[in-house]
Amino acid sequence: MKTMRNILLFIRIYFTFIFFLFLMGLSFYMLFSYNKYHHAAYSRVAGEITGNISKKYNGIEYYFQLKRTNDSLVKANAALYNKLKQDYEIPDTANKMIIDTLTLDSIQQQRKYLYMPAKVVYNSVNLLNNYVELHRGGQQGITPDMGVIDVNNSVVGTVVDVSNNYAVVMSLLHEQSNLSARLKKGGETGIVTYDGKTPGILYLKDISKLAKIHQGDTVVTSGFSDKFPRGLLVGYVKDILNDKSSSTYTIRVNPAANFENLQYVYIINNLQKEEPAQLLKKVKSK
Repeated sequence: MKTMRNILLFIRIYFTFIFFLFLMGLSFYMLFSYNKYHHAAYSRVAGEITGNISKKYNGIEYYFQLKRTNDSLVKANAALYNKLKQDYEIPDTANKMIIDTLTLDSIQQQRKYLYMPAKVVYNSVNLLNNYVELHRGGQQGITPDMGVIDVNNSVVGTVVDVSNNYAVVMSLLHEQSNLSARLKKGGETGIVTYDGKTPGILYLKDISKLAKIHQGDTVVTSGFSDKFPRGLLVGYVKDILNDKSSSTYTIRVNPAANFENLQYVYIINNLQKEEPAQLLKKVKSK
């Protein structure tokens, strides 16, 4: 009862103003309804306002859908990686007699590399020894010594330890990291290391001084490691450290991977690494 009395009192006090607003609204309605020019102007302004509101709403909705979009893109990229021609390697059969009983009904029998997507849950960049932690581990088929690349096909590092559902990766930005790499243009091979003193700078060592090297030249994986296929991006030549007492160059390299913005990566499983490893072990033991 008291609430009703307050409402009536409010209307009584502000009746003139409320009635004025009503008449103004009615006049606007009649103006825009029965005057073509004003109706068109109103429609245009209303359209712009609703369009801007819709645009902002769609932008907000798109932002909240980014995680789902990223997840789907990573899965799609993994499927594409696993169809690359260089990820299959058929043994050399040039000197063998191929008979009808040779089973080659599935290309999977020649697959060498398998790519598995993983989400980054931890990453360090500016330490002497940097690591990346991934949300994929032993229960998902990850083992130590697997190579890791980012979504742009650039080398990130090597798996060094795993738990059931997580894996720790030794980043290229690690003092103990050693990666066999080569200059893409000339083919000269060396070892990529990190000294921990200059954040974000790698060193390509043991490159012959006969090599023709230019700033911006591409450095890629050599293919000599069982962790990475040949030709993956490692970085780009920054400059050359010319030690006159040495017969080789040391080259400073800007890494291709954006270590400061790692969100998803691909873990590389070499399905054919056991046979050559066992053969080499057998030879060394003699």
